[in-house]
Amino acid sequence: MSVPARLVFLASVAASLAGARSARADDPPAAPAPPPRPAPPPRPRRRRRAGERRPRASAAAAADATSGDADAPHEDATVTVHGRAPAPSRGASDFNLRVGELSRVPRQNAADLLKLAPGILLTNKGGDGHAEQVFLRGFDAREGQDIEFTAAGVPINEAGNLHGNGYADLHFIIPELVEGLRVVEGPFDPRQGNFAVAGSAAYELGLARRGLTAKYTQGSFATKRMLLLWGPSQGSAHTFAGAELFDTDGFGQNRAAKRGSAMGQYEGRLGARGSFRLGAQAYTSQFKSAGVVRADDVASERIGFYDTYDRRQGGDSSRYSVWGDIETKTGDTLLKQQVFFIMRDMRLRENFTGFLLDVQKAQQNPHPQRGDLLDLHVDSQTLGARGSARWRTKALDQTQELELGYLARADRTASSQHRVEASTSAPYLTETDLDSRLGNIGLFGDAGLRPFGWLTFRGGARGDIFTYDVLDRCAQQSVSRPSPTNPPGDASCLSQQDIGDLGVRYREPHERRGTASIAVMPRGSILVGPFTGFTASVSLGKGIRSIDPVYINQDLATPFASVEAGEIGVSYARGVGRDVELMARSIFFQTHVDRDLIFSETAGRATLANGTTRTGWVGAVRATGTWFDQAANVTLVRSTFDDTNLLVPYVPDVVVRSDSAIHHELPLRIGQDKLTGALAAGVTYVGRRPLPFGQRSDAIFTIDTSASLAWRSFEVALVATNLLDWRYRLSEFNFASDFRSAPQPTLVPGRHFTAGAPRGVFLTLTATLGGT
Repeated sequence: MSVPARLVFLASVAASLAGARSARADDPPAAPAPPPRPAPPPRPRRRRRAGERRPRASAAAAADATSGDADAPHEDATVTVHGRAPAPSRGASDFNLRVGELSRVPRQNAADLLKLAPGILLTNKGGDGHAEQVFLRGFDAREGQDIEFTAAGVPINEAGNLHGNGYADLHFIIPELVEGLRVVEGPFDPRQGNFAVAGSAAYELGLARRGLTAKYTQGSFATKRMLLLWGPSQGSAHTFAGAELFDTDGFGQNRAAKRGSAMGQYEGRLGARGSFRLGAQAYTSQFKSAGVVRADDVASERIGFYDTYDRRQGGDSSRYSVWGDIETKTGDTLLKQQVFFIMRDMRLRENFTGFLLDVQKAQQNPHPQRGDLLDLHVDSQTLGARGSARWRTKALDQTQELELGYLARADRTASSQHRVEASTSAPYLTETDLDSRLGNIGLFGDAGLRPFGWLTFRGGARGDIFTYDVLDRCAQQSVSRPSPTNPPGDASCLSQQDIGDLGVRYREPHERRGTASIAVMPRGSILVGPFTGFTASVSLGKGIRSIDPVYINQDLATPFASVEAGEIGVSYARGVGRDVELMARSIFFQTHVDRDLIFSETAGRATLANGTTRTGWVGAVRATGTWFDQAANVTLVRSTFDDTNLLVPYVPDVVVRSDSAIHHELPLRIGQDKLTGALAAGVTYVGRRPLPFGQRSDAIFTIDTSASLAWRSFEVALVATNLLDWRYRLSEFNFASDFRSAPQPTLVPGRHFTAGAPRGVFLTLTATLGGT
């Protein structure tokens, strides 16, 4: 369905919903307009654990306190708010996730917090320092190519990364410093920029626990983690500092990893109605990777389930960034401005096919198969800024809004990829050597029009220009008729070219290419409600993903892939009694991409493919009480190629996730203070995923649990991951390979997989001093 057709459909849906509302004879008069996002009532008060800080009022909390059911009475009150206003809701697929007590659910890193949003599966074939592969709503978003990631407003996706354009390594984020997470599933917000194809995820940083906190973890696989956190006892939760050191031998063979990360931010007041924040972070890591193993080799016991073929696999990664932002209100206008600078470096060594791709060519010196190990390196710098102005006024007795904003970023990226010989570990082939200068400037306008208290039209448009200046230092790699007197031999970057009947002529091996293009993306949502807690919404939008510089040709017309998405959903948010908040959502969606990216084992990264379409349903529920927190979600989706109707490989069609936590004071005392106990569990089920050549993967089912005891400023926790110790395949593939493990190699595609972690048990000790 085209975008205009979808708009007609949405208008008819909104009209029918409005008609249903007006037909109710017993409806009371319209109440004062609530905000568009249905928010739950204030959380019931609970006794704080020793050392736990009483939370300050925030803009989001103030919105929650005043945005209940339209029929409910409200007492007049004067509230002084120190905080920052959240972005307006885009409908049922806009998830503002409060971590809360679900932080007790075992999580390996900050990426695991994404599982609080429906339909997300995380896998990792590259090791502890490699970015997680993210699946969302039928998209294989790889390591970030289809999801826009930010932390404190600073972009995480790396434009021009050769391993994957949009590569997003989240390991630098310390999980304890994540205050909340906003996930928008779909390109429905004009603020969403490049890579927001499947959606976007914004990490909000903060530290609720004040004072000085020290945490130490030790457990299975010789894993050790040391963490220090600091937040002034009297001050904003957005002023903090934290640092961690992590070391593990990893499970099985060749999975050792080391990393260090530090993050800090200071928030200060800017006059009576504004604030500013200054932040910095540093991260560095080194890791090993086991890579893939053949299923038939494991079945015949030629290799172990957790073993590796090539111990040279692994990598290094680092990220350093600084940022500063201000937010202030002048009259009816809220102004925001941020600047940031990022330095990134990564090296990755992977071998998916063993000894298969080094085929003898006529002009080369005679050689055996030298091995298919890839050695990739990316070095990049990013400078950018973003800003906006949101104007609010009253009309028709309702609040109306208009926001205008921009994003500007410049990236310089040097990328190279070589093949490495097995016997000497020396490179024998240069596949890619690029120096890219990339520019992106985006403008957006977003309006919130509310003709009635129960009806909101929200949307606008975004326009982006992308510019490319790419120097390919290895542009000439083959000659069909090489010079007989001066053959290129084993050289990778050639200085010969074919010139018809004139034979071979000299040329430089490098070549510069450039292009630029503008994309305009309309986006909009209609929200109807809330009616006794229910809100219906319909959303449409277009998004883009810039193309990897390796595919850029001179004056390429459209250096980006486009997506069209639409959905219709219903959400519910209301208190149940005095002690329980209940939130639930049901969403039907469809998304089309004109040029998708599919993993290639020969290139070691995702490569361009034909258009694809995804159709599915999402259901999510969360219940929070004074002593428990429960979240669960289910996603069903069908993803197919437009030309063949075959299923898109590697994408799960069923994902189920549950996060649970219970916490309460115990009838036990040490001195005058009671002990507090808590239990938590995370359960994941992933259905059988389609693979190339009509195959299906195994299903995945895991349970992670934790138990903790707290007394005054101290806490001890015991964590068990993969509690049932189920031997499962985290990632599965179907392709040809030759690891010289069998007497007779074959080119028939075979099953390969990366192993999921076995059961792990970890003990954590935490102490907080000087907090309030």
